[in-house]
Formats: sequence, C-alpha cells, structure tokens
Amino acid sequence: MKFSRREFTAGLAVGITAPYVIGSARAQAATIKIGMCVPVTGPAAEQGLWAQNGAKLALAAVNKAGGVLGKQVELVIEDDQTTNPGIVLAFSKLAAQDDIVGFLGSIRSTQVHAMAPDVLKLGKPVMIGGTDPTLTHMGNQWLFRFRPNDSYSGRVIADYGVNTLGKKKWAIVHSTDAFGTAGGKALASALEKLGNPAVLDQGYANQSQDFTPVVLAVKQSGADILGTYFTFENDLGIFARQLRQLGVTIPWVGSPSVVAVSSTKLAGPALFGTYGVADYAEDSSDASKAFGKAYREAYKTAPDNQSAWPYDAITILSAAINKAGSTEPTKIREALLAIKKTPGAEGEYNFDANGDGLHGYNVVRNEKGTIVYDKHIDFND
Repeated sequence: MKFSRREFTAGLAVGITAPYVIGSARAQAATIKIGMCVPVTGPAAEQGLWAQNGAKLALAAVNKAGGVLGKQVELVIEDDQTTNPGIVLAFSKLAAQDDIVGFLGSIRSTQVHAMAPDVLKLGKPVMIGGTDPTLTHMGNQWLFRFRPNDSYSGRVIADYGVNTLGKKKWAIVHSTDAFGTAGGKALASALEKLGNPAVLDQGYANQSQDFTPVVLAVKQSGADILGTYFTFENDLGIFARQLRQLGVTIPWVGSPSVVAVSSTKLAGPALFGTYGVADYAEDSSDASKAFGKAYREAYKTAPDNQSAWPYDAITILSAAINKAGSTEPTKIREALLAIKKTPGAEGEYNFDANGDGLHGYNVVRNEKGTIVYDKHIDFND
C-alpha cells in the first residue's frame, strides 16, 4: 500500500483547522474507535501532551477527509501514569471496550514490554514508539513500530561519531531500563564492529536526581566522545547541566531524547553543540516539512518525535483499515504489513514482517537551541 506525498500533505492541510477535535457530532452515533495509552500524569506528562497533540492533529485530518469506512474516528485516551503498572491498567481499560479496533501504546520500551503479554492475548493491532529492537522480535504479531529501532540508532551514532567526527574513545551512558540497556548494547556492538570498543559503559537508574558519579566516571575515563541513551528528558536535563558544570566538553551524540523539544528547554545552553539521532527532523523530507508546518500552525510551537510518531500511527492505521475494508484484526494487520514506500512525518514507511516500519535515522545538531538537520543514514539489512 502506498500513499503519495500529495495525499499526505493534503491530509495535513484539511486537518489543521480543528486540531483539538477528538470526535465529531456524529461520534454520538457510529464511530470507529482508536485507544491511546499516554502519560497524562507522572514525570512524562509534558511529553504525553505532545503525543496527544500529534494524534489529535492526525485525527482531525482523517475525519475531515471522510473518516474510516465512512465513519468518523474517535480517540479514547487512558492515562498510563508514566509507569509500567499504569500502562498495564490503562490498556486493560481500553481492551475491555470491544468497539476499539486499534491502539497506540507507548514511546517507552519498558512500558511496551509491560503491556505486551496483554496485547498478545487481546489480538488487536497496537502501534508503538518504543525502540528496543526485541519488541518486534519476540513473537508478538500485533505490535507495529512507528519509529526506527535502536539497532539502527546505535549504528548511526557510532558511524557518525567515528567516521564524521573522527572520534575513537567512547564513553557510553544509558538508563538501565529496557530502552537504555538495549540502546547501550546496540551502540557498544556497533563500536566494536568499527574497531573502537567503548572505554566506559555506564548505566544509571531512571529518575536520578544527582548524576555527579556518572559525570565523574565519564571525566575520568579519558573518553573523547560521549554516546547516550536517556529515557526521560528530565534526567537528561540534570545530567547535561552537571556534565558542563564539572567541565566535560567532549562531543556528545545521543539518542532522540537529546534533541527533544522538552530536553532543549530543560537543559538550555548545556546541550548547545550536541548531536543526536532523530527519527523526526523537520527538514529531512517534504512530508516532514508539511507536518512541521501544520503542527506549528495548530499549536504555535515546533513538533518533535513525541508528536510525530502518533501522527503517523493514526494516519497510517486509519488508511490501513480503509484499505482492508474491515475492522477485523487480522485484515488490519495484513493491510499494515502491506504498507510500502509511504511518506510520513517520521520518514518513509516500509513495514517488514516483524512490524518495523522505519529502517534508519536522521542526524541533527543543536545550534544554540535550534535543531538543525545534517544527514539521513538508512540501512537495508
């Protein structure tokens, strides 16, 4: 299934007039329902708002264009509280509603792992943003990823740092949850293949308030470049400020959180001059530019990956249901897997048999608070 760039841009254009609409007047009658687990409360509540904005922007476009199977689409939101138990509870509430035909899960791998057994049991398509590679390789046919997984991010970070920046002595800092552990391993593996094994591989616990021991480990390692996988932007903000306060100024290439809008706000000048891999980069394609323009017009601020992947998830799920001509889960799944060469805000979607839609990353840099696109690196293997 392929959607043209013109169709993608047109969908954006018709949707920006009503970004806050979740349903419509007809939602009281017959609607197609999509469930969304999102942090309304907890440490990621701000990022959860961005995710909701992206989903609602897409929903408005879909409904303005005629909806799904001739019906308007309704978004049913449950608070995952930014915790694993919270998302399990949120998903159970949504799963209990038989008329919900598909779902959006979390951008956090640890939460997707927590809900995955219930997803498999339910047997309905769930769109996810978590980037732990194992999520789509553990026999769960109902997970569809709308961001590139970290087997790609690790390779891109390593390739850019070694071959573009010319750095050899790496310090890796990562969270010890599923996302950070997988990302750290992917980066370490990529560096070993390039002949530059890391001189430091340092984990940390989420929601740490003091990163001084981690920063000192980096400083004492003799590393000339830093690679990071931070799960929460508030942790990253604290780490970045303490890193600079203790005089560490080596180049830094991080996972997408290092260039997230909330991170740049929290850390300010502490992140100036850093590099990051970004699944969403506004200048990386025409479709990305169109989404960025629409988001700015609707919400008066620039978007990032927190809002881009839910936008694509709603857009592509809706189109897949229309293509399937049915809300039967197996038919929706088959239609999603058939999507090829489809432009989205995050990139060009080519779903493989595992449910991975994207297969590369953009590299961007922070120029005094402005995120600037550098290059895109894709892998076909």
